[in-house]
Amino acid sequence: PNGKWIAYVSDRSGEYEIYLRKPDGSGVEERVTTGLHGYPFGLLWSPDSKKILVYDQTFSLYYVDIEEKKLEKIDEDQYGDMNDFSWSKDASWVAYSKNQDNGNGSIYLYSLDEGKPHKVTSDLYNDYNPVFDPAGKYLYFCTNRMANFQFSDKEFEVNYVYPTNIVVATLRKDVPSLLAPESDEVEVKEDEEKKEEGDKKDEKDKDKEKEDDKDEPLRIDIEGLEDRIIGLPMGTGSYFGLVALEDKLVYADIPKVTITTSGEDTGSLTLGYFDLKKRETQVVIAGINGFDVSDDGKKILYAAAGTVGIIDAAPGKKIGDGILPIQDMTAKIDRLAEWTQIFNEAWRFERDFFYVDNMHGVDWKKMKKRYEALLPYMASRSDLNYIIGEMIAELNVGHAYVGGGDYTGGGGVGGASLGCDFEVDRKSGRYRISKIYAGRNWDPQFRSPLNQPGIEVEEGDYLLAVNGVELEYPANPYSLLETLADKQTAIKVGKSPKDDEAKEFTVIPVSSDINLRYDDWVEGNRRKVAEASGGRIGYVHVPNTNVWGLAEFGKYFYGQTNLDGLIIDDRYNSGGWMPSLFVDRLARKATGMWAQRYGKLTRFPFTAPIGHMAMVINEYAGSGGDAFPYLFKQAGLGPLIGMRTWGGLVGMNRNIPLIDGGYCTVPTIGFIDVEKGDWAVENHGVDPDIEVQNLPHENVKGRDQQLEAAIEYLLKKIEEDPPKLPKRPASPDKY
Repeated sequence: PNGKWIAYVSDRSGEYEIYLRKPDGSGVEERVTTGLHGYPFGLLWSPDSKKILVYDQTFSLYYVDIEEKKLEKIDEDQYGDMNDFSWSKDASWVAYSKNQDNGNGSIYLYSLDEGKPHKVTSDLYNDYNPVFDPAGKYLYFCTNRMANFQFSDKEFEVNYVYPTNIVVATLRKDVPSLLAPESDEVEVKEDEEKKEEGDKKDEKDKDKEKEDDKDEPLRIDIEGLEDRIIGLPMGTGSYFGLVALEDKLVYADIPKVTITTSGEDTGSLTLGYFDLKKRETQVVIAGINGFDVSDDGKKILYAAAGTVGIIDAAPGKKIGDGILPIQDMTAKIDRLAEWTQIFNEAWRFERDFFYVDNMHGVDWKKMKKRYEALLPYMASRSDLNYIIGEMIAELNVGHAYVGGGDYTGGGGVGGASLGCDFEVDRKSGRYRISKIYAGRNWDPQFRSPLNQPGIEVEEGDYLLAVNGVELEYPANPYSLLETLADKQTAIKVGKSPKDDEAKEFTVIPVSSDINLRYDDWVEGNRRKVAEASGGRIGYVHVPNTNVWGLAEFGKYFYGQTNLDGLIIDDRYNSGGWMPSLFVDRLARKATGMWAQRYGKLTRFPFTAPIGHMAMVINEYAGSGGDAFPYLFKQAGLGPLIGMRTWGGLVGMNRNIPLIDGGYCTVPTIGFIDVEKGDWAVENHGVDPDIEVQNLPHENVKGRDQQLEAAIEYLLKKIEEDPPKLPKRPASPDKY
């Protein structure tokens, strides 16, 4: 804050330590920590420039005394990083939040003089992001004490949204409320000279008061602090990032948006402030990804979609204002030195963040020596990724990936597709359209270029030319579609290789036809199941347990809950979130029936499935694709049919980039069976109840033996135990 030093972390010693250096780069750097042995995050200077707050991977919060070069531990969390803290203006107190056993956060105040923390809010609500006001009278923080909700359009279910309001507590009992009523009396006009003299006197008094406050240590009445909170009149939201200034409170808000599969940016935030004098909010800038406020509160550094800028802390700013020319920044890099640093850091990542401290019994120091012997022979960034990949593979664990990095060379040319298959008519040397993928033209993500109204192209037709260029074998038809994704493209199509009546159509190719092929597979399976069961059994494929999987589940599940049976296909599920989001819906039972005078009885909940279920699994389902059948079986929803899943339930919940933008993931969180109390699924997978393998020679014939087995099981189950709901009872006679 005094502008004399820049604090940063460096691993030049072989471990990360905190260093200081003058802003202009002159002089020598000064090391202020020794033996951190980990990964320091979130450096925060104290206002007097004498101390630095820092937290690490052990869920601990510390402060570093710059003069004494001493590290003091403040507190330790049991559930996650302690990354939410602030200094008081006189640097005698630290405010922070800490996770409690019920999952909520509580606010703590740590006294440097006493050397101990004080818990000042309970764990009934989730409280976080505490900040002191500059005058030392108030403590602001965010709290999820509201219960606003929205109803689902699919089911009788609610989602709690915008739970956060920003509150302020008086630090002492004798401090008046920040929102105390203001006088509404009209002032009598005074003599200008007297008024000026009075203003000057007031300014002197204020300056004297500030000087007195500087000398007086901050006093806090710990007892009853939570009872002294009031909410600021700014509504609820998803607030964080509080910065308390003399006349305003800066905040960030993430608007709740609909999550789609289209890849739209749903994580941008709005930066605003609450004007303490006018008692109203103002928006500074919207659509950004991150920000920081200067120590004097006058400037804001923001980042947004490749843009970085500095703006005034005032309303009405937009992305692009105060832009910094970061594209002009250059660095001279010693590739071999950088790759060596990346190797060492990747090794430390696993050492410091791996989910168990015994590293699966691997001598991790020995592994470093073994693989670093290869470093002098690296010739490319790919060589480095290969070496790191081989090293972390020694841990015998899933979710240990390496990739990316600063690669040299130009990019390729984008391809496109018409959403069809071709076959060669060797006699004529022309390409015939053998299959057109129908897609789902009501969904832009599944648009089929040839299956559009007015495009009279059929399977068996010949693609003769693209944008006037004749297409003849052995030319690759996709070579004529390069760079044409999402662009109007003229194609000539005929019923024969030499069709004098060939027609031209304007189509818009897609960049990839993978969604069209996926839809064809899913719809093919659904039709197979419906035809084989006479429409009594439904089919839902879940491609992952993330956004795409939830979207596909929502599209197919609700329209088939009234059937006698339901097949859930987990094959090729690439994972994501824990799949309780799916299992909770599958496990719902009808708890009652509603009868009206007219019409049929209706069950409640109306979306509770009434039929028997089975899940199809294979060895290509992993991570969340492992957890889904695990929870499905645990809930007793039905048998698992197919082959054992991949076996990767040591997950990852951190994403620390390497210095050149590459990544090396760390398996940080292991799964334990709640009944057996032991590690589960990892390196084994989930076993089927009925083992069925899809044999290749049967697969090429169009058979799906696993799906057939699931149909056979459910038809038999339905026959033995037909799903039943109560019929209308006799009308009651209460006279």
